[in-house]
Amino acid sequence: MYTEKVMDHFSNPRNVGEIENADGVGEVGNASCGDIMKIFLKVEDNVIKDIKFKTFGCGAAIATSSMVTEMAIGKTLDEAMELTNAAVAEALDGLPANKMHCSNLAADALHEAIKNYRENHS
Repeated sequence: MYTEKVMDHFSNPRNVGEIENADGVGEVGNASCGDIMKIFLKVEDNVIKDIKFKTFGCGAAIATSSMVTEMAIGKTLDEAMELTNAAVAEALDGLPANKMHCSNLAADALHEAIKNYRENHS
């Protein structure tokens, strides 16, 4: 079913919470499963210095949110925009086929937060 990494990130999610006065915020949802992910960014010199998430969803949704924050922190905005849904799933050593949409949400929420940052800081 779930890999050890998925279970670890579900049981002990990293970077949970909200950033007050975040530089960028992205939210995405999947109506068919009810998952909603929100990502908050703090950006300095075009680099993601802090990142937090709030997710309403299944274990895979929480695990992918946690993983995407770990993958994005310290990256430039351009590098973070290159993170793909497949890369998030791969970093967790895979997801069950019926849960792959969760990885889509995590990367999409990150990309939305970056877009939001760029719209407000251009």
